[in-house]
Amino acid sequence: MLTLSLLRHAKSDWGDLDLDDFDRALAPRGIKAAPAMGKAIARLGLKPDLILCSSAVRTRATLALILPQLGAPPPEILYDNQLYLALPSIMLDVAIKASHTARHIMIIAHNPGTHALALELTGSGDKKAIAELASKFPTAALAVLRFNSNDWRDVRAGNGELTSFITPRGLE
Repeated sequence: MLTLSLLRHAKSDWGDLDLDDFDRALAPRGIKAAPAMGKAIARLGLKPDLILCSSAVRTRATLALILPQLGAPPPEILYDNQLYLALPSIMLDVAIKASHTARHIMIIAHNPGTHALALELTGSGDKKAIAELASKFPTAALAVLRFNSNDWRDVRAGNGELTSFITPRGLE
């Protein structure tokens, strides 16, 4: 059984319009939401073996805020420029190539790719969670998908079970 967690970066700051998109930091709301999501991930036993993170400032900052909540030892972490505003196919390809022996991979990335990948892979799961996921994928939201396989190369569209869809607002 394999697990893929898709975490959208926390809310970013749009205060400096001259700043390149890649370099945007987190907004105060994002700084508050990320550790709360980290606590929820730990509480639900969803700590990954491997985290693949976009190299953008806001995704790295999100990771830095959730990581202390996950406890020791920390997961293996790989930063990948390909995950910055990536298409779903690229995101999945990065996971497949980096997976090695990881049974649970988390990708921290951006929309619309994160949302699109979650929708593409979901084939079953809790109907309410699927409906919420279909509606939107807000900042700092987490979709957790399980696959009845032992090889990441078997992960295909529609063969994932959405086991959780968690948003910061849902934690309040």
